[in-house]
Amino acid sequence: MRNSEKNALQQSLLWQTLAALTRLERKHLEQWLRSPFFCRRQQPLALFGYLNACSESGTIPDPSGAWKALAGTSTAADKKVLRLVMSELLTQTEHFLVYREKFGVAEDFSIRLAAAYRKRGLEKHFSQSVRAARAAWSRQPCRHTEYFDAQADIEYELYQHLSADRRTEALNLQELFDQTDHAFIARKLRQACMALSHQTVYKAEYRFGLLEAVLDYVHKHEPLQQMPAIGLYFYCCMFLTNPEGEGYFLRFKRQLLDQQAQLPEDERRNLHLLAINFCIRKINQSQPAYSGEALDLYRSALKAGLLLENGLLSHFAYNNITAIAIKVGDADWAEGFIHEYAPFLEKKHSEPSFHLNLARVEYKRRNLKSALLHLQQADYKDLINNLIAKTLQLKIYYETSEFDALDAHLQSMQTFIRRQRVIGYHKTNYLNMIRFTRRLMQQHPDGRAARETLRQQIEAEPVLTEKEWFLEQIG
Repeated sequence: MRNSEKNALQQSLLWQTLAALTRLERKHLEQWLRSPFFCRRQQPLALFGYLNACSESGTIPDPSGAWKALAGTSTAADKKVLRLVMSELLTQTEHFLVYREKFGVAEDFSIRLAAAYRKRGLEKHFSQSVRAARAAWSRQPCRHTEYFDAQADIEYELYQHLSADRRTEALNLQELFDQTDHAFIARKLRQACMALSHQTVYKAEYRFGLLEAVLDYVHKHEPLQQMPAIGLYFYCCMFLTNPEGEGYFLRFKRQLLDQQAQLPEDERRNLHLLAINFCIRKINQSQPAYSGEALDLYRSALKAGLLLENGLLSHFAYNNITAIAIKVGDADWAEGFIHEYAPFLEKKHSEPSFHLNLARVEYKRRNLKSALLHLQQADYKDLINNLIAKTLQLKIYYETSEFDALDAHLQSMQTFIRRQRVIGYHKTNYLNMIRFTRRLMQQHPDGRAARETLRQQIEAEPVLTEKEWFLEQIG
């Protein structure tokens, strides 16, 4: 059999779909296929048995093995029949996945059941299901967009029931309007924040449609701002789009810290990251007060476990949190954080990130020899970690007047940077550091005019992350 024929099954949508399922999902799919209500033929189940065994054993499926599972013989595979059974099994798998998605939210069950009873004129059953739906949604803690969707669905079913033969009586139209509005506004603002955030990192222009009208409406109806699913995204939109948005940011932060439990985990994570990224942009715009705000948000996210993905903390977040804690003068907290979260780093980043950040703490405490020892204890294969470590070494050599070591270090650092082909903005930044460090080394203590010229050049340099340190060295 040609390799292309062997690979056809491996590359099929069917195999890729089954391979993406968890073991428990495959077990439930097998139960689905065994039920004559869903699957009336045995062939899809037989093919599934073979493919599932391949998945369990980590072997690659091939058409001859699949045909043997279907026909019980090792004769040449009937390609047409095999393709038809594969298509049938894929269709059954897709129906299974839709079923799982449809009933993945347990609270929705009673709403769908109420609709079924209403259509069949079973009034008592309908009323019980509506009450069950209200109770189910009230028990779950989230008051997010999907909560308002569910409330609107309940009110819609109730309206359909009431309006069938009671057109002259009071209906629940106001409740239906309100819940529909809440759901729309919450979703519109949530999507707007997603787009605004994306615009900061990717050059894209979006048409925001009714956003301006929605913002104006929420601004005029303050009770809406008290709902986390609306208020948090409203404040977020406002501080992301208004140059003078500090007041909105502070209201956002207060509400997030107080009411985040009313939103699901993924939304809480996204809101924290939106606000943290906003703070970092403000810090980069020379607004140091936002360092404390960023640290508060990081602490909140850590406490809620929002920064761990698959049990791991990004080494970028690890570095940023340490740097901000040091910047606000909380070196003791930073040291505790470094030790507490080192086990949550990916193994290849654990040791270098641990020593790098302890070096930063020791540098802040002016234990320069200890800082240098930490820097020398790890191999910094990650580019950004490597550059941060080299920058810290540069500072230590300069501040301890180890000018021979500094000269050799600058030469090595310059060679390293010039060899990096995809370093982008960082290349300009670090080459500027090297250039200004050499200028510092050449300055005579009494050369006031030259030092003033250097100060002006440093202040005017748009790409220099260590600008504050250089200005401190000039005095």
